[in-house]
Amino acid sequence: MRAKLHIMCLIGWVLLATSCSSCHNKQGKKKVVVGVSYQNLQNEFIINIQDAIRKRAKEDSIDLIELDAQGKSENQISQIENFIAADVDAIILNPCDKEGSAPAVDIAVRDKKPIIVINSAVTNLNKANAYVGSDDGEAGRIAAQYIIDLLNEKGAIAVMHGVNGHSAEVQRTEGIKEVLKKYPEAKIVVEQTANWDRAQAMALMENWLASPRKIDAVIAQNDEMALGAYKAIEAAGRQKEVKIIGIDAISDALKSVAENKMSATVFQDAPGQGALAVDLAKKVVQKQPVNHLYYIPFKLVTRANLKAFLKH
Repeated sequence: MRAKLHIMCLIGWVLLATSCSSCHNKQGKKKVVVGVSYQNLQNEFIINIQDAIRKRAKEDSIDLIELDAQGKSENQISQIENFIAADVDAIILNPCDKEGSAPAVDIAVRDKKPIIVINSAVTNLNKANAYVGSDDGEAGRIAAQYIIDLLNEKGAIAVMHGVNGHSAEVQRTEGIKEVLKKYPEAKIVVEQTANWDRAQAMALMENWLASPRKIDAVIAQNDEMALGAYKAIEAAGRQKEVKIIGIDAISDALKSVAENKMSATVFQDAPGQGALAVDLAKKVVQKQPVNHLYYIPFKLVTRANLKAFLKH
């Protein structure tokens, strides 16, 4: 399905690239055209951002050219070059990698194309017109503190990392360790990347469970990995022994919390981020002033407050 979507996006780029200069609305005014490069549309949270971007663009009669970088920063660089060749009015960049995707921003700046960075950061973020996302260090702190409280401030903790070097991975790691260093009887006994991926997380958790080390809880840096880890824990019959928390509050994770499987997740506002990115792109095109940084808070989701998040 996602491969089909990627092909459709490419077809859309070809069609729009030939007609961007003549896109008009019903009143005859030239329509705003925004190019969007997503880090990876295999990830449910990124799909949620896409849905929000599409919804707001439709509301504002903005045309989109959407491309999936499939997790490769080199793809994003060529995609931004394609957007510029198509003469889009603005670009929304959802970076794959903090350093690897930075040249995409440089290219946009070089060619005087407004660029809004969304969800994850790049090293040259100061060059972008604006950034909308959340403080990933906060997500790490929330997740770690909840696990610490569940464990009564002591125990053996495993940490599943996102893609190494991704801004969210770096900041969530810092947030997790900032909290855990306050509790000398709580230790990280193992940590490794599962690249934000559910299947990789399941395999990694199986390996961890096969070792003699004790694991009381898992902090997964996104829900995809938390769900994969839980599947391995459940298969091993150890779901009553190991607590697990994820980040993003995707639909499968909310269901898992409701079923008393995952202990909790941390809500990240994909609809808010996506809509605001489109709003900012439109304002910049219209030469309206915008702030440089927009942070939307994370929120802990447990069974106690789950109903408030199911509408998202």
